[in-house]
Formats: sequence, C-alpha cells, structure tokens
Amino acid sequence: MSMLKRLFGKRDAELDIMQEEALQSPLRTVIKNFLENRLATGGLIVFLLIFLTVLIGPLFNPIDLSEKEETQINVAPGMKMLQVPDGLKGNVKQISTGSTFSVGVDNDGKVYVWGHTKITSKIDVAKLIPSKEELGKVVAVSAGFDHIMALNEDGKVICWGSDRMGQGKVPMEVSKKKDIVQIAAGYQISYALTGSGEVFCWGNENLNDVRLTKRNGNSNIAKISVANTTLMALTKDGEVRHLGSQKSEIANVPEDLGTVKDIATTADACVAVLEDNSMRIWGKANKSERDLPEVEGNIVSIFGGRYHLTALSDSGKVYSWGSNAKHQTEVPSKASGVTAIYGGGYQNYAVKDSGEIVTWGLKGYLLGSDELGRDVFSRILNGGRMTMTIGAIAVIISTIIGIIIGGVSGFFGGWVDIVLQRLTEIVSSLPFLPMAMILTSIIGNNLPEDAKIALIMIVLGVLSWPSLARLVRAQVLAEREKEFVTAANAMGVKRSSIVFKHIIPNVISVIIVSATLDFASCMLTESTLSFLGFGVKLPRPTWGNMLNGCVSSVVIQNYWWRWVFPAIMLSICVICINMVGDGLRDAIDPKSNER
Repeated sequence: MSMLKRLFGKRDAELDIMQEEALQSPLRTVIKNFLENRLATGGLIVFLLIFLTVLIGPLFNPIDLSEKEETQINVAPGMKMLQVPDGLKGNVKQISTGSTFSVGVDNDGKVYVWGHTKITSKIDVAKLIPSKEELGKVVAVSAGFDHIMALNEDGKVICWGSDRMGQGKVPMEVSKKKDIVQIAAGYQISYALTGSGEVFCWGNENLNDVRLTKRNGNSNIAKISVANTTLMALTKDGEVRHLGSQKSEIANVPEDLGTVKDIATTADACVAVLEDNSMRIWGKANKSERDLPEVEGNIVSIFGGRYHLTALSDSGKVYSWGSNAKHQTEVPSKASGVTAIYGGGYQNYAVKDSGEIVTWGLKGYLLGSDELGRDVFSRILNGGRMTMTIGAIAVIISTIIGIIIGGVSGFFGGWVDIVLQRLTEIVSSLPFLPMAMILTSIIGNNLPEDAKIALIMIVLGVLSWPSLARLVRAQVLAEREKEFVTAANAMGVKRSSIVFKHIIPNVISVIIVSATLDFASCMLTESTLSFLGFGVKLPRPTWGNMLNGCVSSVVIQNYWWRWVFPAIMLSICVICINMVGDGLRDAIDPKSNER
C-alpha cells in the first residue's frame, strides 16, 4: 500500500519543479503524463472493454461453424419476437409461430401479429392484416414462412403476406367449403382440413412434397402437421399417414405404432403420442430430439418447433426437449399450472390458469442475422477474437525481428550494418499488401485452416518489421556512445549482452509505442486480406471476412446491419489503439511534459 501511495497518491504539499523531478521515477512520470491525456486514457478504456468482451464473450456465446438456418436469413436487429401484445394477454384463444413472427387471436376474434414482421423490403405482415369487416370473427390462425392464414367462424379462409408462389390465393373449391376445421401454413404453401377429413393445399407444390389424393391417403383425416417441406396427417382412426409421394425418413412411418392420439412435427421428424401416453419419433431427428422425456400424467397437447418439441401434461407441467441452440427448450420455472401451449419455430408460449402468458425461446437478434441466418453478434464476438489474435501475434513476431536486426545493426556497425540495412531496404521496398496476398495464396492453398491462419500471422510479422528495425537502430546508435556502454566493454561483458541486456531496455519505451501502433496496422491488414478473400476463410469469422459478404448494393441498401456493426467495431478498435499509441509517445517524450 505504501508503494502504491508513493506512486499514485496525492502529495500533501506542492513540490517545486526540482523536488518533483528528484522524487518521480520515469515510470511514474510516464503514467502521470499518460493519465493526463484524457483522449488516450479514454481510448485505452474503450479498447480494454472491447478486448475483454471478445476474449471472454465466445466462452459463453460460442458459434457453430456449420450453422445454417434458412428461416432466419437477414433478420433485422431487435429483441421483439416474444413481445406478446398487451391486448392478447389474458385473453388468448390461439397463437401460431412462423419463421420470425407470431400471430395470435383472442377470444373476441381479434388478430395480433408481432416479432420481426417485415419479411421483405416491401412486405410487412403486421401492416397487411385485413380489415375487421374482411376478417370477421377469427377462430383460428396459422403462421408460415412468409405468410399468415386465418379462419373465421363462417368457415372462410383469409391469407395475407407474401403471395409470390400463390400461397395467398385461396382456391375456389376451398372458398365454397363451410366446414374447414384446421388451417396450416408452411413453406410457401397453405393447407386446409375439412370436417369430412379431406385436405386441400395451394402454393408452391414443386418445392413441397404433397400429393393429396384419396389413393395417397387423403381421406378421413382428423389432424395435419406441417414438416419442413412435406405434410403428415393423423386419421380419425388413429393412423399416421404421410401425404406425399417421395421416399424419406419422415415418410417411413413405423408399422407397429398402434393407435395414435396426437402427432407433432419438427423440420424433418415426426412424433406420435400413443394411447398408453408413450411417444415414438422417426425421421431425421437429432439426438436431443430423440431423447424423449418421461411425462408425468397424460399428454394433452404437443407441438413441434424447428428443431424442438414441447408437450403439456394434464397436471399442467410443460416439457420441452430437442435442440437448445436458441434457448427454446429452457422452460421457465414459473411455467406451472399451464392450461395451453402454443408456438413453433424457435418460440414457445404457455398460458397459465391465471391468464398469464409465459414465453421462452428466441427473442431476436441483438445485431441482426446474416445471409445464412447466423447471429451477427455472435460472429462479431468470435471474429473479433480472431482478428485481435492474428494482429497481436503478428506484432510480436515483427517486434522480435525488428529488435534483433535493429539492435545488431546499430551496435556492431561496419559490414554487419551495411548487410542488415540492405536487407531491411529490400523487405520494405516490397509492396506489402500484394506480397501478403501472394504468399498466403500460394503457400496456404494446400494447408488446413488452422495452419493457414498461423501462416497469415507469420507473413504479417515477417513483412512488417523494417520500420521498427530502423527505429531501434537509430536509438542504439545513440545509446552505444554513452558511458555505461564504454564501462561494460572495459569490464569484458559480452557484446550480445551489452546490446540486449543493457541498451535495448533503455529504448524499450520507443519499442512499446511502435508495437502499439503496429498492432492497429496488423489488424487492418488482416481484415483487408480477409475482406479480399486472401485471409481467414468463411465460415470461420473475422471482422474482415464478415464484410466480404456485404459488397453488393442489395446488402448495403437493405441489410445495413451486416456491414455497419463489423465496420464500427473494427474502426473503434483501430482508432482506440492509435490514440493509446499517440498518448504513450507523448507521455514518454520529455518535451511533451508540459508543466
């Protein structure tokens, strides 16, 4: 404590200039001068915050390099996917979840839409809700990938949203039906089930595997459930059918199911609830989906999301299992006494007996999503760590080379100095960026990704040392003429020890300033290489290659978050590092110490 007090504590009385110079150590003088520079101090604080965030953040928010989610492409920043409108709270009749938005209807027949509702630059499903006169009193709703369906008490089906593939144009034969009991919206396709057990569909039938003929099982249907691009059905006799023609794992319904009470589908799997309350799953289910829970009591309701399932027992307990990549299976502790469950995609809604709505799952994306449906915030965190790691290691390599060549050249002089300086001039005369591109392209083509990243660090370090070597040489030339060097020579100290143990420590402050500024340059260079396609390759993120996918005018105009946030982070880091470097240079230079 006494040492810290002497170093940083306030003096009881003002000292004159001579006394202050006599008492202050060089380190204390540098720290004092640096802290008095508010710009440099602010830059250091901001940089440390960013550095610690990108260093620690990926531990809690890792990324899956194979991630690709077509339903979450180019979602704008926001955390409103689970923000249920106030008018629906305590008065829920049904809720359905689509790709990035949800639709609900209350007991009075009023429709609500929330979440990321702007599915294209021109289509916002929340603003396209038909008038009350056109809708009538709605009794059921269904949300698809880019459109919404509603069924009113008169049996009329209304659709709105994208109609690019005809999924919003209700066929005449469906309009004439007055006994529609279920509607279901899928991927650019719409379905309607009649009370007589017949299913109708319209929309993109080329993309979706659906064959609705009696020969194919389209009769006596009690319930339909939409998978990724196909349709599963449960008959009134408890039989599960695949209403398609293509062979697939989900189409291969087990023959020993027996009588089925209910079904639910995820993207490529189907779950059947049997009479004995047990469950069977088949299709392309992941391991977590196949890990069926032991349910206490009887299952009264079940639905499937994109890669998870949620079930409700007659005791009011909710079970959710499957992929938890977006927290969609983390059932809150307050989800007890539940009377109904709804959802889909990555969202879950549970209605308690008190009328309260409990939600869990994907709330949205803080900084939006990219062209593959990946979270931009997660990629900025992980990409920042990669960018800073490459920049830091490249600076370490270049600093070591610069100190060795500059120190030896300045101290020994003669032919050694001539040779090393000509080498320095050769390296510095090479066009830096083109040379780095050529080396990483030629040498790194046949290397694995980790080896190529190591190569980028080495290339940046090997090409960026000449300026530091010249600076160190100039400082060593001045230091070698001083008395302590003469004394060391007279005592027989090894010349290498004189250079690296006695002279270099006296010029370390200049080296620190140079290395700090070079750190920013190496980060920019790495980002430039990655942006141009010669650095770290996708899907492994860096701030540079994140900008590589944003070069089209469409992205720049419509999906601004994909390039604005990585560019801001890179700019802030580089500016802060440069401010710290300039502040250190001013603090170390005695001439800048204004009194």
